[in-house]
Amino acid sequence: MNDFRARFDSSGIEGLLKDYFDLLYTQDMDLFERVFHPDSVLYSAQDGEVVVRPRAAYRAVMEGRQSPTEAGAPRHDEILLIDVLSPEMALVKVRLRLFGNTMEDYLNLLKVGERWTVAAKLYHRAA
Repeated sequence: MNDFRARFDSSGIEGLLKDYFDLLYTQDMDLFERVFHPDSVLYSAQDGEVVVRPRAAYRAVMEGRQSPTEAGAPRHDEILLIDVLSPEMALVKVRLRLFGNTMEDYLNLLKVGERWTVAAKLYHRAA
């Protein structure tokens, strides 16, 4: 069996994750358009409450708040896991500081054409 993982180039995923971290810190909506697939959905469950946000609703939230950059908030982000399912699908786990909270996200990625995008996001306030 020829396993594509042995020859997989993760630079496209790493580029997407750089844009993702930059987006969450700066709230640059041009990055939002590149990062999130048009049909993406975000999910969270915190304190027994499930939150489901379609892409457009999440965009509105971001547009309506001050960015961490504007607030002068410290930045910390890291990639914890990249798991490639196929040449067009991957799962990543990341951790970042956002508005004084430590967030952990699972991002389901799809490669559309030559570009990776976030198809679904599960996020959790870890601390």
